[in-house]
Amino acid sequence: MTYLLKTEPTKYSFEDLLRDGETTWDGISNNQALLTLRNMKKGEKLVIYHSNVGKAAVGTAKVVSVDATDPRNPLVRIKGVKRLQREKPLAEIREASIFQGSLLFRQFRLSVVPLTDEQYDWLTLS
Repeated sequence: MTYLLKTEPTKYSFEDLLRDGETTWDGISNNQALLTLRNMKKGEKLVIYHSNVGKAAVGTAKVVSVDATDPRNPLVRIKGVKRLQREKPLAEIREASIFQGSLLFRQFRLSVVPLTDEQYDWLTLS
């Protein structure tokens, strides 16, 4: 499975993730997003999206480990992989037919969104 993780770049940017190497993806309170985090598996691919400032998919990451023993606070470690060759802005994502009916736009405030493999490829390939 692949996922899109939203972050506010003024709080923790993709550049911060690349600098740190790895981080625990936390600060999530929405029950649906927590369920998605708990179900993640080591090695799964991620797209990092800058929300509020920038509003674009900016890079890729992968799941390093998942400890879901505390369902209210799953510890998902992620590692930055690389910056996208070309950022994909929100307006472009919204116009792409592949995202029609996507949870990304049905529940826009959701910070952890499952993607199809096709959506992941569309976001990450130039």
